[in-house]
Amino acid sequence: MKKFLQFLKNIIPFALTAGILWWMYRGTDLRYLVSEGFSLIDWWWMTLSLIFGIVPLVFRALRWRMALQPLGENAPTRISTDAIFISYAASLVIPRIGEVTRCGTLKRCAGVSFSKSLGTVVSERMVDSVLMLLIAAGAFLSQLPQLMIFLRTTGFDIHALAHRFTPTGWWVTALCGLTLLGFLFYILFRLRLMRQTRTKMQDFLTGIASLRQVERPWLYLLYSLGIWVGYFLHFYLAFFAFPFTSSIGILPALLIFCVGSFAVLVPTPNGAGPWHFAVKTMLVLYGVAESPAILFALMVHSIQTLLVILLGGWGWADLVWFRHGRR
Repeated sequence: MKKFLQFLKNIIPFALTAGILWWMYRGTDLRYLVSEGFSLIDWWWMTLSLIFGIVPLVFRALRWRMALQPLGENAPTRISTDAIFISYAASLVIPRIGEVTRCGTLKRCAGVSFSKSLGTVVSERMVDSVLMLLIAAGAFLSQLPQLMIFLRTTGFDIHALAHRFTPTGWWVTALCGLTLLGFLFYILFRLRLMRQTRTKMQDFLTGIASLRQVERPWLYLLYSLGIWVGYFLHFYLAFFAFPFTSSIGILPALLIFCVGSFAVLVPTPNGAGPWHFAVKTMLVLYGVAESPAILFALMVHSIQTLLVILLGGWGWADLVWFRHGRR
């Protein structure tokens, strides 16, 4: 039974991803769509976007080191950065395994306590969640008047907008919500199991409380803000790589970014499926035709996923080289 549940936990995210992507791209000539996408891309802007895909991960590694230092754990910057790279790539194979992977990598390569480092990861997730909610609230409030004007001038109201959702669209939204709810219950179940081992739980709680002992909290906060600014620029600069999204303003882009970030909470590989659906829907809401909106979601997500894979490969190769050089 346990093996069957483990199988379901691993297979459901991929099945959800495949189902949403099939529904979005059904009847679409993907070869033509991809070839058209590559012909339209302004690679200068896309390259600049990819640079800001790397910067937040480096900031995340530096912030992680700061949280570990009060616990007597001195993780090298190089190993911490490689561990972050590997963790994001690992999440493409098994969603949400990244946190465990990076803590395991740090223990194996730098001797850092696994339970303490996992506690610091939980604390930084709490900080990220608060920042994300504040950014999302600001983005929504800043765009509320424009959204209402847009709905009025295009003849939409809330009921009309709801009717534009096909039955399949409602099912996809409900399925994403149920999957996210199931994932949250799974996390609570795992935390309950952790309480069975007092020593590990104590280290875990110590890791969570490490933020109170950070030497330069202003720098920790600065890294945290830099992470989210970097994530946003990673997404926003890609708008200028396509002619049909280059005119979208920074505040609408921020709202689309927030909606996409919440969609990624559904545990699928790199948010594939829910992210495509959320970003495409928001782009259409801001006046982009459906076909270009689908093209943008497909191309940007594919290129960003390729970057994650390359960084993961780099991190793994660098750690192998590092450990070999120490022998």
